[in-house]
Amino acid sequence: MSGISYLFDTSAVLYFLHQPKQLQDNSSSVFVSFVNELELLSYSKLSSKEEKAIKHFLKLVDLINIDQEIKSMTITLRQKYTLKLPDAIICATAMVHKLSLVTNDLKLHKISEITCCHLGDITEDIHP
Repeated sequence: MSGISYLFDTSAVLYFLHQPKQLQDNSSSVFVSFVNELELLSYSKLSSKEEKAIKHFLKLVDLINIDQEIKSMTITLRQKYTLKLPDAIICATAMVHKLSLVTNDLKLHKISEITCCHLGDITEDIHP
């Protein structure tokens, strides 16, 4: 399954924060939403070492910011599935950019408009 493009949710980001070398020199493309960046860097008890690790990780992946298409899809998904706003934005981002969403959140796996996979399913695609 190499060459697949993934959008990580925050739990996937947290897993790979401790293994950034697995993201280097791989054949898969890894993306994160600006929502992940906000969630990770706004934690009130974040140490300077953790902040540095997060910023390093964010340099290794492609960051997707919100645009009008993601906004529109966020509204649609939120209305249809009653998702929390951050989840709806992340799902809309995956949908608009045709990315597989890496999440262990079972509620998100029920969204028929996107392809979801569990973190354990993709670790073999992200080569060390």
